[in-house]
Amino acid sequence: MNYSTPRLAERVAHYTQEIILPNILNWEKNRTADRSFLTAAADFGLLGLETPLDKGGLGGSFLDKVAMAREMSQASMAVTFALINSQNIAARLSGSPVSRHAEEIAPLLRSGKLVGCTALTEPSAGSDFAAIQTSATKTAGGWILNGEKAWITNAAHADIIMLYAQTDPEKGWRGIASFLIDARNPGFKRGDCHDILGGHSIGAGGFSLTDYFAPDEDRLAAPGDAFKYAMTSINGARTYVAAMCAGMLRNALDQAITYGKERTSFGQPLLQHQGLKWTLADLATERECLDLLTAKAAHHIHTGADAVLSAAYAKKYAGEITVPGVTACIQAMGANGLKADTLLGHHLACAKIAAYTDGSTEMMKERIAAFF
Repeated sequence: MNYSTPRLAERVAHYTQEIILPNILNWEKNRTADRSFLTAAADFGLLGLETPLDKGGLGGSFLDKVAMAREMSQASMAVTFALINSQNIAARLSGSPVSRHAEEIAPLLRSGKLVGCTALTEPSAGSDFAAIQTSATKTAGGWILNGEKAWITNAAHADIIMLYAQTDPEKGWRGIASFLIDARNPGFKRGDCHDILGGHSIGAGGFSLTDYFAPDEDRLAAPGDAFKYAMTSINGARTYVAAMCAGMLRNALDQAITYGKERTSFGQPLLQHQGLKWTLADLATERECLDLLTAKAAHHIHTGADAVLSAAYAKKYAGEITVPGVTACIQAMGANGLKADTLLGHHLACAKIAAYTDGSTEMMKERIAAFF
């Protein structure tokens, strides 16, 4: 997967080298979600990746997002995931027919002055999205929202939230609508940020809404339409999460191969020993398969084809091979693989996070089996 322009590739490379790599270890040691990397991303234009050129963005495609996810995650999947989530909201609002959304809020998201996120998951509803209980009740001029969200990326400091709520429980998924929530308004209460091993930069946490008023213009998608949009978006997320796993595997494997060439044992480079050589050959094959599965799903999404199955294949495979793959690279480097500056420990934690994100591996099996 290549970028649509060399200039975009340069932006991503420079951001990764100048912002993520020098800081990621300190961000994780501080055990807090650091907002500074989002502000820095704005300086590189990356928060406007998928925003059209005529609306102030880079005009990138979904394929560009997948390419960015793969490259940037070689440094940090956690940072990459948080960045993409905020830019997703900027892109979504840039095309809104509501001038306040497109002309006021979206530019602030692209500048990093505001942070965005999507809120689906609840304490008792994750993969079973249709079971959400956050309610939206129609009132004069708008909607009253009540409920609680959990495990939300960027919840630690999100200002603008695309939230899904149930307008009529008897209708199931057909009653679900989406709303723009402004965390600065009355009725919003931010919860504690989750202390996640190796993934603090994701800023995962929760919040609650108590009689929050959303004007009619802040309903982003009508009941039923919102659920369909969310399902389409999840296929995209599963695809770029798979790309992130491919990026982590590439970095881990590159380090293991380099180490194997340089370190000698019993009079020859480690890489000449059949056990290590074959192990890394297996991992290289798995990485190549993941790249191809991800590319297929990305192509389907880019062309508007049905991506439910292809995205599930990519996400399932990523969830199954990334943790053992990174672990194998750590083992190949011996005790040196445990050093923090290799980032292999960070990759290992993030690989486990990725296995849950936007649908667990078990849920992907259910999606695939539904096509039997």
